[in-house]
Amino acid sequence: MAQTLRQTRDGATDPSITSGGDAAKVAEIAAAVKSNIGRVLVGKDAVIELALAAVLSGGHVLVEDVPGIGKTTLARSLAESLRCSFRRIQCTPDLMPSDITGVHYYNQKSSEFEFRPGPILAQVILADEINRATPRTQSALLEAMAEGQVTVDDRTMPLPVPFMLIATQNPIELEGTFPLPEAQLDRFMLRLRLGYPDETDEGLMLARFNSANPMDDMEAVASGDDIVEGQQRVKEIYVDSVLTNYVVRLVQATRAHDDVELGASPRASLGLYRCSQAFAAIRGRSYVTPDDVKVIAPYALSHRTILTPQARLRGRTAEDVVLELLSKVEVPV
Repeated sequence: MAQTLRQTRDGATDPSITSGGDAAKVAEIAAAVKSNIGRVLVGKDAVIELALAAVLSGGHVLVEDVPGIGKTTLARSLAESLRCSFRRIQCTPDLMPSDITGVHYYNQKSSEFEFRPGPILAQVILADEINRATPRTQSALLEAMAEGQVTVDDRTMPLPVPFMLIATQNPIELEGTFPLPEAQLDRFMLRLRLGYPDETDEGLMLARFNSANPMDDMEAVASGDDIVEGQQRVKEIYVDSVLTNYVVRLVQATRAHDDVELGASPRASLGLYRCSQAFAAIRGRSYVTPDDVKVIAPYALSHRTILTPQARLRGRTAEDVVLELLSKVEVPV
């Protein structure tokens, strides 16, 4: 593989900066998946890229928006594009933790206890309307999301690789819902919103879905091994030390802001750092730029930032605070 060598500020050549070879392979995988999802989800290329960045950096995605926007469609089409085992969990108030993790039961034929695995033991999980599950059930996902394993009774089982959770929630209908606790929100690498399509895209959607649903004949364009390989290549994307400091200063700034009660966690720093690498690779670059960090930051930090009651009463949102910090924290040149 050819290598492109760059020089550090002290004039030394950094051997960790590889060629566009690693990035080109990741960009190739991402382009195939993006094109495949684009057949179903019209005019949402930017959101698809962000979702792919989370997947390629080993993270989980929370898709939050009003009904009918395409939250479930995005999750399903992403899962269908990957040749991975897929399970869907329809979250309801009567869903129990054992319905997710699995349960030991007594087999009368063998006269032994056996384990019946739950849907969490798949590679791609869609947790639809996750905020309709009770907090007890939501907590069953914490270990899986953070540690890549699940414990049932006294048995701990590793989850398949790759493992990704795509959750959806509706922020409008609050009756009968249970807000996600901060500990669980922190385990989502990105929180995305799709938004309404514009007039042209909505017309194109009607024409495309007129005769048949494109989801019905959707085929996988990448495998789980491709994703695992892509995740390893993403870790090789070069991040200069000044950009590392920029990420740290952004996250630190959320903790010092007057309108913030609880700032972003160290896990947010790791997520922003890794997701910026993935986003650069998707764009075909072997190095991260400040613009990559600025693109990812609102989606990686907002849901991890809790405002003070006074700020919320004034109509401030966490997104407003993050965007304000992006304009104030000095960008390395």
